[in-house]
Amino acid sequence: MTSSQLATSRIPGAAGRDGRPGVALVVIAACQLMVVLDATIVNIALPHIQTALSFSTTDLSWVLSAYTLTFGGLLLLGGRAGDILGRRRVFMAGILLFTAASLLGGFAQEPWQLLAARALQGVGGAIASPTSLALITTTFPEGPARNRAFGVFAAVSAGGGAIGLLAGGMLTEWLDWRWVLFVNVPIGVLIAILAPLYISESERHPGRFDIAGALTSTAGMASLVYGFIRASEDGWRDGFTLGSFAAAVILLGLFAVIESRAPEPITPLRMFADRNRAGTYLIMLSLAAAMFGMFFFIVQFVQNVLGFSPIASGVAFLPVTVAIVTAAGLSQRFLPRLGPKPFMVTGAALTGTGLTWLAFIDTGSTYLTGVLGPMLLFGFGMGLNFVTLTLTAVSGVAPHEAGAASGLLNASQQVGGSLGLSILVTVFGTASRNEGEEQVADFLARGDAEQKAEFARTGRLPDAWADAVLTHGIATSFLAAVGMAALALLCAVLVIRVRKSDLAALGGSAAGAGPVH
Repeated sequence: MTSSQLATSRIPGAAGRDGRPGVALVVIAACQLMVVLDATIVNIALPHIQTALSFSTTDLSWVLSAYTLTFGGLLLLGGRAGDILGRRRVFMAGILLFTAASLLGGFAQEPWQLLAARALQGVGGAIASPTSLALITTTFPEGPARNRAFGVFAAVSAGGGAIGLLAGGMLTEWLDWRWVLFVNVPIGVLIAILAPLYISESERHPGRFDIAGALTSTAGMASLVYGFIRASEDGWRDGFTLGSFAAAVILLGLFAVIESRAPEPITPLRMFADRNRAGTYLIMLSLAAAMFGMFFFIVQFVQNVLGFSPIASGVAFLPVTVAIVTAAGLSQRFLPRLGPKPFMVTGAALTGTGLTWLAFIDTGSTYLTGVLGPMLLFGFGMGLNFVTLTLTAVSGVAPHEAGAASGLLNASQQVGGSLGLSILVTVFGTASRNEGEEQVADFLARGDAEQKAEFARTGRLPDAWADAVLTHGIATSFLAAVGMAALALLCAVLVIRVRKSDLAALGGSAAGAGPVH
């Protein structure tokens, strides 16, 4: 045994095969890829999941929301756990939980089983994702090596969405929708095996867990989301709908009280005292709300109305990813020269324009005439904001609080996506129900005898009429999404006052910036 091996063996938590940072980076990046990929890979499979497990369109949104709610709600707690318990230990725990949940989700036979597995995936992702980013700082020395590692991490975060779109399409079409979950299992197991071999344990820091804050915020947001989705099917006067909203108000109020008194709060309320930072969080929440809804409904449209296969759907969404990455690169390049506000205003305006265009889709729309153009505008607008919002969120923050500031931005994205999707689903459900009554009347007046006999037996409208109901609901939901983008635009114009000089000190802080799905 060499002297270096002897030294390593005496250090508790040292990597079994230390001195190979390249392999360590592959392990860390693989974790981030798995978590980022999971959002888009499942999105493409949604129509097949709906058919296989008999989800309604409104209930189908829970396949996304169950993941994003627990992920966003527990994201800051996961980062805190890594600091207190050791980042490698927590990283591995998150990976194993995510992997086990993926396996359970792949075997789901009932809707509730899949939703429970997706919620567990979110918990695992919330534990592993912030820890994986923090592990870069403990694995790589400050300077070029760490900057390159952050660059790889950012590239994986940006490219993971595109990989997920293609992988989701191929797995769903060539194998089965269940493989969009099963695919995580071998990757997760391999990461768990390699992590102790190539990643050293970090130093533990004393601290407290704000469990009460994490649970009340997550439960409160879940109640709020459930209230909106319940209202879409059972109306605003339904007892469970009203009870859900009441529970949300109580839980979120309790969360605010807990955070104001906690010695180490999971959500430092002082972060919202700065108008630029508070405005940044609101812009991210609003744009994420529109983004999650856009992806959810366009997947339904291109597969159920335009008849695209899962693979074709994945390819159809690639231009959005290209637009996001291109715009993010431009904003990062010109941000020091122009400052953040022009990018926020332009980005929100482009996003709103794209959504307005999408609100005009109908059963006669094609991919080229009704989908591609608005998606490119939407993607470019979102790309202008990702790096800009990340840098603005951490401007003027003490170094030891930068993690909390950026973590809150990522949590805003996840929670905003869940809340926005639930609101758009409510709009969709109400519009579809009203349009359905009109289409049934039209069908009974114009349909042939054979179609009417089939309708009397199954209660299902023929495709032409069913597509009209679905498309009308989707188009109406995009009108609500325009309102979300308008809120982001107003906030960018009226609230944000950050200057170029405020960002000058951040330098390369954008290295890891990008969307966290």
